[in-house]
Amino acid sequence: MTLRARLAWGLFAIALVLIVPLLLSLKSLEHLYETSRLLRDREFAASLLLGSFRERTDDARRAEDALLFIHDQKSTARMQSGIDGLVSLTDSLDRYRLGLSASQIRASLDALRSAAREEYEQAAAGRSTVAGMISQQRTRPAIASVDSALGASATTLRNSTRQRVADATSETLNAELLVAGALPIALLLALAIGIWLMRSISRPVYELERGMHAIAEGDLRYQLALAPNAETEFGRLAASYQTMASQLADLERLRAEFVGVASHELKTPINVIIGYLELLQEGIYGVLTPKQKEILYTISKQANGLTRLVKRLLDISRFEASGGKLEVRRVDLQRLLKTLESSFSVLAMQRDIAFSVEHGEGLPSKVYWDEDRINEVLGNLVSNAFKFTRRGGKVALSVAPVDGDVVITVADTGAGISGEQLPHIFDKFYQADNQAQAASKGTGLGLAIAKEIVDAHGGQTTVESMVGEGTTFVVTLPVEAPGAKKRHEDAPKAEDAG
Repeated sequence: MTLRARLAWGLFAIALVLIVPLLLSLKSLEHLYETSRLLRDREFAASLLLGSFRERTDDARRAEDALLFIHDQKSTARMQSGIDGLVSLTDSLDRYRLGLSASQIRASLDALRSAAREEYEQAAAGRSTVAGMISQQRTRPAIASVDSALGASATTLRNSTRQRVADATSETLNAELLVAGALPIALLLALAIGIWLMRSISRPVYELERGMHAIAEGDLRYQLALAPNAETEFGRLAASYQTMASQLADLERLRAEFVGVASHELKTPINVIIGYLELLQEGIYGVLTPKQKEILYTISKQANGLTRLVKRLLDISRFEASGGKLEVRRVDLQRLLKTLESSFSVLAMQRDIAFSVEHGEGLPSKVYWDEDRINEVLGNLVSNAFKFTRRGGKVALSVAPVDGDVVITVADTGAGISGEQLPHIFDKFYQADNQAQAASKGTGLGLAIAKEIVDAHGGQTTVESMVGEGTTFVVTLPVEAPGAKKRHEDAPKAEDAG
């Protein structure tokens, strides 16, 4: 899937999971609104209508009382008007389905109208007793019948209203629970999609970043954990990275071969030049003047420096051309250290420098290294320490076991290196600005070669330094370098053969 498609689908999925709770909430609110609307348009309106109906019924009762005692035309008109109003409200009550029969109320109202008319006629004729009997037997029972029907309707309305309110409360609670449950789930899903989206993008970017860093550090054999794919952006980048790394590796191999060939070809003419210089200095071609001797000494010194540089170039080109392969074999560590100590003891006496070698307790008697290469590393570090340490100074070599490894420390009280230059001292041909204080000039290749050898052994090299106080190199090496196990198994056979 391409990066654009991945982003589009991821954003769409996040939007979808966030919209779902919103739609569910809107649905619940719609149900709640419908319930509230029915409560307003039916129960509440019916309650108002019942109140109006009961009020008109009370007016009819008062009008009947006035008709009984006053029996004037106004009371009769008021009574008839109240009955007509109740009849007009009967149809509305029937529409709200309150459990009463509109025909029953109408019959009661018709009976009330007839009884009220006869009651008025008897009262107007002066027959109060007959009018009272009509009131007791017909008029008031008709009003009581209407009141009874209204009471039943009010009970039905209260029950309906209570149920409607309960439904509204339940729907409100359900909406709250739905939102409270759906929203966290939606947020978790959106977070999971966001994390997946971020990781699907950051992982390839991080892997490409590691690959580019490895190339910048000179590791051209680093393999990306991304499969080349022409259909995706990161796949195409991975393919480009592999092509670039392969081309750089080819260029580096050609460079190493060129340096090796060029250095080898330089050795012959340089040796010829040095040979003739020695013949001239020995007077084979005649006596030399002091000025000529001085010039020949300078030329000889430069030629010897050129020889050392060519030798260094040959060493590093061979090491790189072979892919950093080592000739790992069993090494007597104590013998290696004693040989190193005796090699530099004479130099320490000549330069009046205190030189010490400290053997830590628990050192393994045997290690599996490329002895020649490790000799080169330690010799380079110790010779550098002597080169930058003035007379009366100290150079210390200590070896100790740490966490199953062998840690070798070379410390001096020499010129030191500034903090700005310290990260670059392992770069090829780099020389710090403390060369003026060195006993002899260097080529800038020794530390680069030493670090490559230590790395090939599976170890690491660190350095600390302060200007004017000295420098400390720490080399950490495993007891068995990569490839040592196979050679270890073969070693007894070689000894037996000898």
